[in-house]
Amino acid sequence: MSGGDDADLQRDGDFVPHDARYRRTGEYLDVLKRIWLADAPVDHDGAFYRLRGASPVVKSAQRPHVPIYFGGSSPAALAVAGQHADVYMTWGEPLAAVREQIARVRGAAAPFGRAPRISVSFRPIVAGTEAAAWEKAEAIRARVRAARLAHGQPIDGHAPQNAGSQRLMAAAAQGDVLDERLWMGVANLTGARWNSTALVGTPEQVARALGAYYRLGVSTFLIRGFDPLDDALAYGRDLIPAIHAHIAELDRENVAVTA
Repeated sequence: MSGGDDADLQRDGDFVPHDARYRRTGEYLDVLKRIWLADAPVDHDGAFYRLRGASPVVKSAQRPHVPIYFGGSSPAALAVAGQHADVYMTWGEPLAAVREQIARVRGAAAPFGRAPRISVSFRPIVAGTEAAAWEKAEAIRARVRAARLAHGQPIDGHAPQNAGSQRLMAAAAQGDVLDERLWMGVANLTGARWNSTALVGTPEQVARALGAYYRLGVSTFLIRGFDPLDDALAYGRDLIPAIHAHIAELDRENVAVTA
């Protein structure tokens, strides 16, 4: 996490500007991978870090090293992602925006001969019927709104500094529901400061919506709910099996087309 909000970071004593933070991240990852891969202790003198005799106490069981998951939408972030990310992570944006972001990441990675995998994050809202799922979404919106007002937090007029939140807020300005079932309700209330977009519907409908991202080249979905226990049970019982079934169907179709 390089940090996307100057005020938040300054509260913790970090006054390094945005683009310099990503240069710092890039240097950190350079050194980290050198240490992971080295057979001898590593020395380093850089703009942000100095090390003498650095060596891991425990070697990674994964080869060549632990995979690096990385996110960030600014040009500075994409430059680091292109060089270092094994998996590039983005929030749940509309399909067209994710397609564009994948192209940017691949363009940044191409000069290094790399092809990061793509992960997209959602907060699925599922129920036995589509109508019931949308009722759940509206109840969640009301709950989030009430909680923010009770704690003196804004529910509109947001101006996030980080590029990822800016992208989500720009999408939310297009409408409450995009691409049929991408719901922006909580993103609008919170300023999209975190993973806040939902796919709403039955397990099969949400699985098909995720399949559209899979067709774009997304290989990993990070999902979490608004009601952790109940949603985890519903995901394991209904949603994940539906996702597996739909992705298998898409793979069979792809094999048939390319055969």
